[in-house]
Amino acid sequence: MCERPKVAHLTSVHYAFDTRIFHKECRTLAAAGYDVVLIAPNDRDEAEDGVQIRAVPKPTGRPGRMTRTTWQILRAAWRERANVYHFHDSELIPVGVLLALCGRRVIYDVHEDLPLQISGKFWIPGWMRWTVSRAAAVLEALGSQVFRGIVAATPAIAARFPARKTVTVQNFPVVGELASSRRRPLAERPPNAAYIGMIEVIRGIREIVASFALVRESLNARLVLGGKFDPPELLDSVRQIPGWSKVDFLGWQSRKEVAELLANVRVGLVVLHPRPNYLDSYPVKLFEYMSAGLPVVVSDFPLWRQIVEDAGCGLVVDPLDPGSIAEAVQWLLENTEEAEAMGERGRKAIDTKYNWSAEAEKLTQYYRHILREG
Repeated sequence: MCERPKVAHLTSVHYAFDTRIFHKECRTLAAAGYDVVLIAPNDRDEAEDGVQIRAVPKPTGRPGRMTRTTWQILRAAWRERANVYHFHDSELIPVGVLLALCGRRVIYDVHEDLPLQISGKFWIPGWMRWTVSRAAAVLEALGSQVFRGIVAATPAIAARFPARKTVTVQNFPVVGELASSRRRPLAERPPNAAYIGMIEVIRGIREIVASFALVRESLNARLVLGGKFDPPELLDSVRQIPGWSKVDFLGWQSRKEVAELLANVRVGLVVLHPRPNYLDSYPVKLFEYMSAGLPVVVSDFPLWRQIVEDAGCGLVVDPLDPGSIAEAVQWLLENTEEAEAMGERGRKAIDTKYNWSAEAEKLTQYYRHILREG
């Protein structure tokens, strides 16, 4: 009986049950018959859905994560003796290079356009960002020469890497994953809107909160926030913004909790700032809101406008204008019948076009190709 190929996924930045890494890629590969190990910061070793999680200590800060945690992941990865190593963070590029130079098959999973992403990093001084961005581009280019493969999260990211070794695996939702058994018509739900995800300035948290101070009082609308503030001290300043009195902050939510949360609101918000790395991105939360049958309010970027207008599933706004956001939220709350129709059209678009099934097939085919290569 043939031994199953072993695959080791590596991350230092993401938590062990990250949506793309664990819930989509690792579970897909395990279901396809691979022996899947995920090396990630976690409290303990554990197993779920056929995936073995090898825990490394959780870092206490960015410097420790980029040094101590990286070293711990390299040691754990080497012990696995996997057939394929698949890493998910740019700070692990040196780990990937070392494994590749030792003859291992290595895949770099590129979640973001790193050089563009660096332009929005608050912890890098403004005068250093261009230099750091160029250095990151060079590091990725050099690494891509020795890595066996590149998995890109969007077509725009894929275009930056050698076509012969690159596959695009987009972050579309798993059909039905966020469906709740207690899903009700929008008219029967509280008049609430939701934002779920990392809570940052460049993801529009200040404008979102400020917009709720402008929504008509008679609607009794509330904003439901699920996620973590980055940096943590941002929470204190956002609490001072008019509109915070209408916020229910729930903190980080599990996938099951996200499904229940989305089943009890009427609108999903994705109003990221117009930063270069967002303009051509495919926002995961947009597709998750659509999957849950919610009408959406999104930033008016050309790509996002095209997605929303083609599906007929929501409204586009100026993400830097709280008044524009408030107007869209208020319209959807007041026009429940049309909002319900938008949500249903968005859900159908997920079922027929923007879903994980096709992406999972691309991923498993790509793995078969990588393993056939000597």
